[in-house]
Amino acid sequence: MSLPSLSSIKIAVLMGGPGSERQVSLASGNAVLKALQSLGLDAVGVDVTGTTIDLPVGTGLGFNVIHGTFGEDGQLQEILENMGIPYTGAGVKSSRTAFDKNLAKAAFVAAGVPTPRAEIIDVSAGPKLPSFSAPFVVKPPREGSSVGVHIVRDSASAVAAMADAAKYGDEILVEEFIEGMELTVGILNDQALPIVHIIPPEGVYDMASKYPWLSGAKGSQYICPAELDAATTRAVQDAALAAHRSLGVEIYSRVDVLLDAQNRPFVLESNTIPGMTETSLLPKAAAATGIAFPELCKLIAELSLSLRVK
Repeated sequence: MSLPSLSSIKIAVLMGGPGSERQVSLASGNAVLKALQSLGLDAVGVDVTGTTIDLPVGTGLGFNVIHGTFGEDGQLQEILENMGIPYTGAGVKSSRTAFDKNLAKAAFVAAGVPTPRAEIIDVSAGPKLPSFSAPFVVKPPREGSSVGVHIVRDSASAVAAMADAAKYGDEILVEEFIEGMELTVGILNDQALPIVHIIPPEGVYDMASKYPWLSGAKGSQYICPAELDAATTRAVQDAALAAHRSLGVEIYSRVDVLLDAQNRPFVLESNTIPGMTETSLLPKAAAATGIAFPELCKLIAELSLSLRVK
């Protein structure tokens, strides 16, 4: 089968989804839709509200911008593969692995990617403390955008944090807390983009500071490229790229990294469907290399078609 050009196919921009990041996904999806249409491409928006999809007749590519549950965990990818519809970004296996923080952590450790030490704790019978002392971070393994994430400064607050994380499942990830700079690295076509330095208003990069337009909270500041020396920049980008590769992620991702006081990078996670508005972090990094937002969307679509249409 010859590779079709983007201008000859209908692109369904899949957005929304049934998960906790629905509103963020709608913002990303509408931005991608507008960008593709600005290039004269035949793009249509599809608001996905459940765990099934109804594509327009003649769809030649699904541009997946559904963050979190269903869109980022391999479910949507498997449906599209069964339908014979090419789609953007990570595949079924890599999506499942990257989305599950427990599986991703195991992949990082196996590949020698620098990452905070962690333990998986079964809280079905009640909260249990990890073998290492506070401070530590409690995370539901299958949620995104900091949903259910708590920094525990002392053992007394651990019970409430674990109880909240347990709302999303019986197994939670407890990770050593690393004090340091919040960084994120976009990966595009197996290349690390310029690093973004995230400066949250209250010192914690949570849901409110990521998306102030949802909560009315004060937003974070972003510096791109991050003001780091050449050796540290290289170490952070190398760690991010190693994480991306260890998960087998296709086309693009955004890898979150903490840089401690000794300039040592620690990879936290890889986001396979990162925010995709013009002011989101992957587009910021791409813009720093001269790739405008519409061109970024087009490039992701072209790379994905090339991968999945043989």
